[in-house]
Amino acid sequence: MNKHHTIIIAGAGGIAEAVGHILAEWSKVTPTIFIGNRTLSKAQKVAQWIEDGTTKSCSVKSFHLSDQGLTNEMKEIFNQGDIILDCLPGSQAPTIARYAKDYNMHYANLTEYIAETREIIAMAKDATTGYILQTGLAPGYIDVLANHLFKEFCNDFKVSKVDTLEFKVGALAKNAVAPHFYGFTWSPVGVATEYIKEAEVIRNFKKTKRPSLSERAAIIIDGTTYEEDLTSGGAADLPDALAGKVESLDYKTLRYPGHYAWIQKQINNLDTVNKPIEALQLVMEKQIPHIEEDQIILYAAVQGKDANGILRRREISKQILPQKVGKHQLRAIQTTTAVPLIQSAQLLLESSYKGIILQSEIDTKRFLNGNFIIPVYGKV
Repeated sequence: MNKHHTIIIAGAGGIAEAVGHILAEWSKVTPTIFIGNRTLSKAQKVAQWIEDGTTKSCSVKSFHLSDQGLTNEMKEIFNQGDIILDCLPGSQAPTIARYAKDYNMHYANLTEYIAETREIIAMAKDATTGYILQTGLAPGYIDVLANHLFKEFCNDFKVSKVDTLEFKVGALAKNAVAPHFYGFTWSPVGVATEYIKEAEVIRNFKKTKRPSLSERAAIIIDGTTYEEDLTSGGAADLPDALAGKVESLDYKTLRYPGHYAWIQKQINNLDTVNKPIEALQLVMEKQIPHIEEDQIILYAAVQGKDANGILRRREISKQILPQKVGKHQLRAIQTTTAVPLIQSAQLLLESSYKGIILQSEIDTKRFLNGNFIIPVYGKV
């Protein structure tokens, strides 16, 4: 941050701790940081972890974020806050967004949950502060990158429509073993959710929906073969924003070959249809280990004909590994998810954004070349 701000972080998981730590370590002017969680001891632990790990003097305070409604402590802190960065599960997003509106704070979140995002859009459409939604890795950075590719392609080749816009992310372990060929590097409930809920796509220039895990294919990125398939949430609002401009658009999740076949078998064998997300999560957690040494693979491409009728394609691919920030080593999923949220916070705090700002509405060049983005993702 270039100015002093009071920043409230909701949540005390791995992304929340990364957000707080990067804010403390990389901000030009160190903010005042509050960490809130329904389990106070977790918030206290994260606050201490940040203070122990930064090379700068910083103020990190913990508080109890009650799930039973506002407390006097919460009111006092919210009255001081400039922004809430929501790192809680997506189901909690409307509640935290409501606090932001009631206390005249900016708000940014990470969730891929579509219904909750729409609820916040309806709630905050007349807000005098800014709300940047779905601003993590996917949805988030990958959508801004894809939109940037689309705009540059149209500008450079003097066209207004393209054939395809595809963008993909894999949060992967470095190695994978049978039968699942996977290791959890982030929230198991998030993985289960994106496998079960429908994906929003564009087909024949129109926004539509497709079942997740219904369009599997192989792809080679930087010489390594992965499998890709549709999953929910990662496309953010691009299917709405680019309908009529792109013939085919989709977000897919990257996995090692063999994983999706195993997942499909588990889904087919679920003995409940009432709570499929919870059922799949339970099955996965019984067999898939959590992995610390991770990597992020991302890929985006646009293809279409230029003004002379020549078929063109542009691609961007990146591999992002764990990174040391201050005295702490952060996993790749932590840095790649945290810095888009922080960059969005800076846009809200140090610009004139108001109301709802969706991924397609973000200034792509400014965001992708932001001072928090570049140390993790590099320049575009």
